[in-house]
Amino acid sequence: MATKFLEDVRVLDLTNVLAGPYCCYQLALMGAEVIKVERPGSGDLARVLGTDPDRNAAGMGISFLAQNAGKKSITLDMKHPRGKELLKQLVRNADVLVENFRPGVMARLGLDYAVLRQENPNLIYCAISGFGQTGPRNGDPAYDQIIQGFAGVMSITGSPETKSYRVGYPIADTSGGMAAAMSIAAALNAEPRGAFLDVSMTDAVLSAMGWVVSNYLIGGIEPAAHGNENTTSAPSGTFATADQPINIAANRDEQWVSLATHIGRTDLLDHPDYVTREMRKAHRHALRNEIETVLMTRPAQDWVTELNAIGVPSGPVLSVPQVLDDAQIAERDMIATLSKDGEEINVATGPAIIDGDKPMPAHYPPDLGEHNQEVWGALGLSPDDIAALQEEGIL
Repeated sequence: MATKFLEDVRVLDLTNVLAGPYCCYQLALMGAEVIKVERPGSGDLARVLGTDPDRNAAGMGISFLAQNAGKKSITLDMKHPRGKELLKQLVRNADVLVENFRPGVMARLGLDYAVLRQENPNLIYCAISGFGQTGPRNGDPAYDQIIQGFAGVMSITGSPETKSYRVGYPIADTSGGMAAAMSIAAALNAEPRGAFLDVSMTDAVLSAMGWVVSNYLIGGIEPAAHGNENTTSAPSGTFATADQPINIAANRDEQWVSLATHIGRTDLLDHPDYVTREMRKAHRHALRNEIETVLMTRPAQDWVTELNAIGVPSGPVLSVPQVLDDAQIAERDMIATLSKDGEEINVATGPAIIDGDKPMPAHYPPDLGEHNQEVWGALGLSPDDIAALQEEGIL
């Protein structure tokens, strides 16, 4: 059983859809008790999002299932005066609160950090938003694709002919969620505890873009869309084979020599267009065509095995079903199987292995309000109290 680093930490998850739920899912995998506080009657919007209409109708959409295993679910109307008081009661015994409302929403509810820290001075309050709590765009609505466009991701994705393309998964949401989880983990190490964490999805994406941003800031080179080519080196990119594409990264001179030798094209080593790293970069497309004339004679896996064996980094370009079926993923326990009432689902786990074990979600994603009796009961509410509050729509 993996070490649960956060097993004594209680997190109030007030978030919806992806960036916030993904953050809190990472904390749950590390052992935190995550209590998902949802709107009565509807809950997290992700409960009705996904490609399975029946699951959506049942309030357990695939989008919800993917990010909420191991959490508890309670319901609460934070707009109601009694609901506000109940949230404050929860905060008194919590370590972390995470929300991803638009900036200003919690203040209008009278439940922002300035208020809640009065209930618990040690509270770590993490606000995740598209643009952050400050700046002229802080109030703008922000979905993943909006952030990808604003942060410049789409301008460098695709080829010069096809740009601009979004990255094919919600990279802004997941980058923002992981940045929030990292910030919370750091804040939990502070003594005394207590902090306001302002996490911007835009900031997270720009930070993760690394050398793309630095090429412009330091080198003065405006990043552009280059398809599958690695602009820092050549031959480095995606190459056709007899059956499916592979990626090759012959970034060092010795790797280039090994590649050319292995495919029987030592003539390319003396070609005036390819003798130096910079010349190979300048003529990368012609060089790729020359290499592909050989690669297309044999299947991808043969080349991947042989090139890796001689120190030339390479790998197959797989579909999602193919990678999920790969032995590497199974060996790393990246997929957890969860069951409830005869229903079985598979969900992705986290990226870390701890002392040889992969942290796994504790249980199936919760039904809306599944833990109302447990959590509210622990605060002193009787079953009759809970029933009355549910009748009023407060729970």
